Amino acid sequence: MTNEVKIPPALATIAAGRDHINTGEFAHATDRASQTVRKNYCLTGECFGIRPVKFGNRLLWPVAEIAALLSGGK
Repeated sequence: MTNEVKIPPALATIAAGRDHINTGEFAHATDRASQTVRKNYCLTGECFGIRPVKFGNRLLWPVAEIAALLSGGK
């Protein structure tokens, strides 16, 4: 049995086929300020239970985990 999460249309539009989105896009998808997301990451290493991938000096957030969060899975 697979645990596929259906990606909401609004998140699919933001992601545009990508597997990861940047912090500003993640903040927009979760209806938070990007600084709030960064602060949560700095304090706990995650935001809403999602750990980003560091790419250079950017944080990239996994779309599948965001979809699970938005559907009530996390």
